[in-house]
Amino acid sequence: MSSLITGTYEQLILTESAVDRIKALLVKEGKPDAGLRLYISGGGCAGMSYGMSIDDSSSSDDAVVRTKGVKVIVDKLSLIYLRGSKIDYVENLQTSGFQIDNPNAASSCGCGLSFKATKEAASEAKSMNTAN
Repeated sequence: MSSLITGTYEQLILTESAVDRIKALLVKEGKPDAGLRLYISGGGCAGMSYGMSIDDSSSSDDAVVRTKGVKVIVDKLSLIYLRGSKIDYVENLQTSGFQIDNPNAASSCGCGLSFKATKEAASEAKSMNTAN
């Protein structure tokens, strides 16, 4: 079962496995009130990279949402690129880690850690940057 995270105009889907892993990371870090920060940065083999970190602070430019006892923090620009994404945590013989199924990715690299945004997402992000 998945949890829907909604903000003013964005959404992310976290699987049960992702929620459980985030909770475990917060306990391990000794920061039970912190959250998982998701962000997009330039770079990577496909042009844009996914990033995640444990963060116990947020700014007025962040969307902060709680679901099933987990806080997710995403800056508004990154939300444009992440809207509608499904976040899962996978652990098998070959790999373990968070995986992002992003409908805003026109293409992804083989490792799954970077992507090229669709023209629509890139245009929306550009117009948001020029408005600020």
